[in-house]
Amino acid sequence: MAELEGFEYGKSDFVLLDEVTMEQFMDNLKLRFEKGRIYTFIGEVVVSVNPYKQMDIYRKEEIDAYRGRELYENPPHLFAVADAAYKAMKRRAKDTCIVISGESGAGKTEASKYIMQYIAAITNPSQREEVESVKNVLLKSNCVLEAFGNAKTNRNDNSSRFGKYMDINFNFNGDPTGGHINNYLLEKSRVVQQQGGERNFHSFYQLLRGGTPDMLSRLHLQSEPEAYVYTREGASVITGSNDGSCHKAVLSALKVIGFTQEEITSIYKIISTILLLGNLEFEYDGEMVQLPAADSVRHIAELTSTDPESVSKALLFRTVATGGGEVIEKGHSQQEACFGRDAFSKALYERLFGWIVSRINGVIEVKGYNPALHGKNTVIGVLDIYGFEIFENNSFEQFCINYCNEKLQQLFIELILRQEQEEYHREGITWQHIDYFNNQIIVDLVEQNHKGIISILDEACLTVGNVTDTICLESMNNKLGQHPHFTSRKLCPTDKTMEFHRDFRIRHYAGDVTYSVEGFLDKNKDPLFQDFKRLMYNSSDPVLKDMWPDGQLSITEVTKRPLTAATLFKNSIIALVGKLACKEPYYVRCIKPNEMKSPVLFDEARCQHQVAYLGLLENVRVRRAGFAYRQPYARFLQRYKMTCEYTWPNHLMATDREAVEAIVTQHGFEEDVAYGHTKLFVRTPRSLYTLEQERAALIPILVLFLQKVWRGTLARMRCRRMRAIYTIMGCYKRCKVKGHFWEVERRFAGVRSMEDYGKSVEWPTPPAALAQFHAITQHLHRRWRARQIIKNIAPSDMPEVRAKVAALGALSGERPSWGCGRAWERDYLANARDAPQTSSNFSRAAKELKGRDQYGQVLFSGFVRMVTGLSVTSGSDQMVALHTSNQDDFLIYLQRGQLCPNQDRVGELVGTLCDHFTRVRNTDLPVKVSQRSLSVYMSGKQKNVAMETKPGQVTADFRKSRGGFTLLLPAQ
Repeated sequence: MAELEGFEYGKSDFVLLDEVTMEQFMDNLKLRFEKGRIYTFIGEVVVSVNPYKQMDIYRKEEIDAYRGRELYENPPHLFAVADAAYKAMKRRAKDTCIVISGESGAGKTEASKYIMQYIAAITNPSQREEVESVKNVLLKSNCVLEAFGNAKTNRNDNSSRFGKYMDINFNFNGDPTGGHINNYLLEKSRVVQQQGGERNFHSFYQLLRGGTPDMLSRLHLQSEPEAYVYTREGASVITGSNDGSCHKAVLSALKVIGFTQEEITSIYKIISTILLLGNLEFEYDGEMVQLPAADSVRHIAELTSTDPESVSKALLFRTVATGGGEVIEKGHSQQEACFGRDAFSKALYERLFGWIVSRINGVIEVKGYNPALHGKNTVIGVLDIYGFEIFENNSFEQFCINYCNEKLQQLFIELILRQEQEEYHREGITWQHIDYFNNQIIVDLVEQNHKGIISILDEACLTVGNVTDTICLESMNNKLGQHPHFTSRKLCPTDKTMEFHRDFRIRHYAGDVTYSVEGFLDKNKDPLFQDFKRLMYNSSDPVLKDMWPDGQLSITEVTKRPLTAATLFKNSIIALVGKLACKEPYYVRCIKPNEMKSPVLFDEARCQHQVAYLGLLENVRVRRAGFAYRQPYARFLQRYKMTCEYTWPNHLMATDREAVEAIVTQHGFEEDVAYGHTKLFVRTPRSLYTLEQERAALIPILVLFLQKVWRGTLARMRCRRMRAIYTIMGCYKRCKVKGHFWEVERRFAGVRSMEDYGKSVEWPTPPAALAQFHAITQHLHRRWRARQIIKNIAPSDMPEVRAKVAALGALSGERPSWGCGRAWERDYLANARDAPQTSSNFSRAAKELKGRDQYGQVLFSGFVRMVTGLSVTSGSDQMVALHTSNQDDFLIYLQRGQLCPNQDRVGELVGTLCDHFTRVRNTDLPVKVSQRSLSVYMSGKQKNVAMETKPGQVTADFRKSRGGFTLLLPAQ
């Protein structure tokens, strides 16, 4: 049962029809087509209806959905049968094949491309270069073969005019390692003649419309297909593709595959030669046939790397060897010359196509394979071959194609029956004989030795004398007149749908087909004058020479008569059937819904005819014979266990078979099933649909229950995960904190005994959580270290220390020289050493001032140069500005005394004032350090104080300037 499709889409497997009738089959097929479901199963067979539109069902999502899944686990699809063939090949090491059949326009070529695309997508997950190269060549080969082997017909814009069977070789890993392509019965007659509304092969139009002007000039071609006889019929026909872009794609594909530039050039030279040959006209001058177009002959000779005389001779004469070994040249009649030209053109194209296929095979063949070293080499075969054809005028090609379909239908029925018998035998189920139409009688009618139609044709071709198609038909009437599947107008005179001496009819399994015998013998003989073969073999172009090995034979050399076209085709089809018979087959049956290429029109009569000749109804009957449905016990139990109380959610029985029996018994299906060794067999689809309906009703309930349980499970999982996360985070934080503490303790263990009390010890980087704590700890350590240092300072030195600390903070490192390294005397005017001449007078005046004003002590004294006003610069000058609140500043210059001529006393003054200010007022004294000049206020007006060095100046002094004052400094 294919899942994920509701009952509104009909039955996804024709085996599950209530009754196997053509009416029910067609109703189901039409419903699924109208609902956009173009694929339907018949067991393991996929029935595909051409949708005539692009469908969004071949994306990577679909590839992933079908990869590794069973057929019934997803809706019907080409990917399902491709995956089934790949799994059988990989898991069981069995050679498999996928047979794609159907009439022209049913979508066979597209189906084969999608199957190749799927196989390429699911293989080589490790992206090995050599495997990717093989995959690219296999995929690109489709593009090349379509260009040279497909054409636009009245039924199909991209009709394959040849049969193709591709073997893909895989190694033991399931990766493609190479392949081989076989082609069957190229419709070469299309090269010289097409029906109305149809085109020649795509390659001609792609070259003419896609080739560059330079390329066409070198090939002596024009860009208009109307200019050539062989392409004129299809020149105005509209197709769904762009010939120009297709030509570029083909050139790219040829290069990817490995064709050299010389080989590509030779390919298009041959195409050009064929086009020029078609335009040759022959004139009879009363004595012999002539070629008036000398330029065309010269161009053909240039393109084929031969000489013009040899080309003209091969077209106008035929070399014949007499019985005595004498060689004579016989001139053609006008009719014979035209026949020879067309035969040569068809042979050129046929050999070109065969050479391209063999060249691709040479690239993709498995090289250096050793089973002992590389393991078993398995194969998947893909057969894309023409379907049954019934036209208004059916000729030799339709006869061969329909014979091929008879052989494949015979194989199809035999393999399906054999598979059924083998499965019944494996499972211990009694096999019941199935009545079906065995088309062996029709196959014998065509291919039986000495009695079949092909033997009669060959005999007519071998007979000496003027044997015509009519004589051949007469021979068929005489030998096959009693055959139940053969008739003609002579055998049935009242049937006016056939013409006397022209038509015969074969009653094929797919329906009656009337063939016109006209041209049968010529097409079967497939004659080509030996002169053309020798001409091409003697070409200096190695590609052309390689295509015509039979041209090396001398005209007098006696050779065995070549096999006829029908016999060659019969042998190739017998070999193909032999290849398919030894593989496990999977089938894709393609159906064309209408002749209008409409995505909405479903022509029931047309589709019913295809269903009949594809044998789909017989396929359903064979599949349903005895039992319509079978499934391994484990799979059946997994799907339907919720319908039985004893098996949901899990059974407690000894085996899955007993659990399946419990489900069957509860639903009362005991009489409608059989138990195999590993599978349950259900006889009628109705039992299965009862289970399906009950399952469909239970699924929403189970889904809601499972959603509830799963959501609870997810919530609990998230909760446990969050708890675990927080626990881990807490433990980690504690570990980091402890580690930091231990590291700090280790590094600072001996700081008490260090000279610098741990100043040189590097602090470890703290975790983020301890950033604030780390800053506090560093601050505490600095305070402790300062305390340890201060303990050793004498109390008498403490005022100086406090003043220096205050100066350091106030100047903020902006003044490099501020007297930090010397002892600060503070009261310099009272110091006899610093001011020996004025110290006694200052001491007496200070004492009087102290007695009068009652001040505590002199903080700082020294000689100054003064003007009303005050600040500090960052230089070495001794200028200080003391700012007042009433904007009447005090500007001074500290003069050095006798202790040291170069002492800097600015820092001492600033430090003393800042320290005193802080202790008295409990606030900081604002200090501004300027770079070049000071700004002061005097009597409420702003003044700038600049500095200037003046030669000859003995002592520093102030001088008025335009903007304020200038401090004149002695030159150093």
